[in-house]
Amino acid sequence: MKSFHVSKHIPAPPERVWAVLTNASKLASGSLGITKIEGDISLGRSLKLWTEATGTRAFGLKVTTMDAPMKMVWEGGMPLGLFRGVRTFTLAPKEGGVQFEMTEAFSGLMAGLITKSIPDLTPSFERFANGLSALAQEGK
Repeated sequence: MKSFHVSKHIPAPPERVWAVLTNASKLASGSLGITKIEGDISLGRSLKLWTEATGTRAFGLKVTTMDAPMKMVWEGGMPLGLFRGVRTFTLAPKEGGVQFEMTEAFSGLMAGLITKSIPDLTPSFERFANGLSALAQEGK
């Protein structure tokens, strides 16, 4: 199984970080590498997500877990479990802020073939974490 991960201490309260993380217009502001989001970021809802890395290609996702303000999961993929991507966001209170973690894991029968064409997402994950931190600290 191929996966990517980022971890960053954000010096802001969990509720403030969560408010940014669940606000589609803030996430698509450009500083996080997301160019557009359609849909509401709420439990059970479907989203369409565009990123700078994928250009005009949208990803269909569903919010499958929402445990405010600590954990959220977005899932997407192909029918019959042929390919699946699961992105997990977690916030843990830590010394004057939160420890933000984001992991994306790919699985399924076609994962080995498909993940060969997925570039290293580490730089985009780091950009997301840095952008989230900056947005959460605005107006402190």
